[in-house]
Amino acid sequence: MPTLIPINIVIADRTYRIKTEAAHEEVVRKTVKLINDKIIEFKTQFAGKDMQDYIAMVIIWYATQSAGQNEESQDVKEVLAGLSKIEEQIDKFL
Repeated sequence: MPTLIPINIVIADRTYRIKTEAAHEEVVRKTVKLINDKIIEFKTQFAGKDMQDYIAMVIIWYATQSAGQNEESQDVKEVLAGLSKIEEQIDKFL
């Protein structure tokens, strides 16, 4: 079982203490930076909202980004499978 290490992260001016695997710390910190950068971006685009609105916008953006990547990944797998079948057919004739 991997050892979890405690780290402090700040999202939208709030500090959270979480535990993560040491190997995942960099990914967590990069994700937190991306989230905070997006909050700033949405603050400049949509002035006058409260922090909860910006966090909700970032959650929706992040979820749709992840869903889009999963769909792309599936499409790529299907294309590669099709190409493999074509390659097999060509190999039979050679």
